[in-house]
Amino acid sequence: MSIKLRWGIIGGAGIAVNAVMPAIRHSETSEIVAVASRDREKAKAIAERHEIGNAYGNYEDILADPQVDAVYIPLPNHLHREWAIRAAEAGKHVLCEKPLALTAKEAQEMADACKDAGVQLAEAFMYRHHPRWERIREIIAAGEIGKVRALRGAFTFNNAGDKNNIRYRGDWGGGSLYDVGCYPLSAARLLLGAEPEAVTVLAQFSPEHDNVDMMASGLAEFPGDVALTFDCGMWASFRQAFEIIGADGRIEIPHAFITGEDNAGYTVHSHGGSRLEEAAGTNAYVNQIDDFARAVWNEHPQRFSPDDAVRNMKLLDACYRSAKEKTRVTLA
Repeated sequence: MSIKLRWGIIGGAGIAVNAVMPAIRHSETSEIVAVASRDREKAKAIAERHEIGNAYGNYEDILADPQVDAVYIPLPNHLHREWAIRAAEAGKHVLCEKPLALTAKEAQEMADACKDAGVQLAEAFMYRHHPRWERIREIIAAGEIGKVRALRGAFTFNNAGDKNNIRYRGDWGGGSLYDVGCYPLSAARLLLGAEPEAVTVLAQFSPEHDNVDMMASGLAEFPGDVALTFDCGMWASFRQAFEIIGADGRIEIPHAFITGEDNAGYTVHSHGGSRLEEAAGTNAYVNQIDDFARAVWNEHPQRFSPDDAVRNMKLLDACYRSAKEKTRVTLA
């Protein structure tokens, strides 16, 4: 492809340097032309590592760069709204790390700003761009496991000893629901094609970690009396699994959200027995970048619209309210 979408990276977070930037470099649609950090030396080091032409010591310069068509924002959560809106006002398309914002209100403001500016906005939930999720939806639709009765999801890890981690800054949008709980919640919405009617969440808020939720367990009630039970945390052994329980079978996904190219398979149990569905080797980050670029070029609509991100934020708002008030919260 002779014409590529030209990216600017706002910030040097690990997810950017280790996952998204390599994905852009390996994609067929895109290239990185600039990177910005508030530490210019850090920006220069990243630019050298990834063979990027321009390194800026502030975020404003990358928005002023006429070579930049789109920006990727991996900043701490409390900065997503500001820099997404500023990027839109500068005419840049925006791919922003999950969660899109701190609240549904902020997410809606970001979506409105990008719509008004005529630019694309997407939430960087890379897992949804792995083709296995569409295949799993096909298996469910075909009735192989019968009517879906329940969902179970988990995403936990433990780095509680790293007290300086940005995940443990309450005013920066830290906490396990924002960081990893959003994954099983998003996956349940994706698979059921519906929005939950109510949530109940119990969380462990840690004074040692700026009172962010270090662990959370919850129940999300969907139409038809189908529920997702989930847990998420930054204070427990590493797990990332999802299970779909049907009347006649079930699907187990052991590496549900973060996968390599050789561990994306899952097991389908049904009346016909059990089988391992091998998922083709693919890089979900690359798929995400290519899908975004093609939406920018109007080759097809975005697979996941900004409205989807707003709805996921409404769910996260309800989860936090439930956890803080220790009550069941209904959603409109």
